[in-house]
Amino acid sequence: MGKIIFDANTIARSLKRMTHEILEKNSNLDALVILGIRTRGAYLAKRLAGLIEQFEGVSVAFGELDTTRYRDDIEASKKEIIVSKSQVPVTLDGKDVIIVDDVLYTGRTVRAALEAVLEYGRPKRIQLATLIDRGHRELPIRADYVGKNIPTAKREKVALYVEEVEGKDCVLIRS
Repeated sequence: MGKIIFDANTIARSLKRMTHEILEKNSNLDALVILGIRTRGAYLAKRLAGLIEQFEGVSVAFGELDTTRYRDDIEASKKEIIVSKSQVPVTLDGKDVIIVDDVLYTGRTVRAALEAVLEYGRPKRIQLATLIDRGHRELPIRADYVGKNIPTAKREKVALYVEEVEGKDCVLIRS
């Protein structure tokens, strides 16, 4: 199984804090679009959008990004058969976009997400939110909103469990 490093209450508290930080830095909520990276980033993005609505009474655009075909670590022949399952509800031209990932590690998934975002328009600004930043970046990518920085060894695995999939919220670390 692994060691639980975040329980449901800690996740909820982190998402609320991140939401307040997002609201402080994004005054025009009509121009805000929150896009979660599938799979677990999408669940976190939906929760952040829900918290914004709860706190501000404003519904922000929410969508999901499938980054598979933009990955630089998948063979080109396999990319051609992958159909994008992204769901972006609006054009991103001139919007403030927040990409949401569950665990930020090497930065390669976020790089792929940046490519995916640009297929839907040219945003005014792109920001990054992640629940866990575990370090070990291979690309110069930094999150704007972080639930928790958790230094890890490369051999360790960090896994987010969400209520919507596993029936519970927690973050585990495995050796």
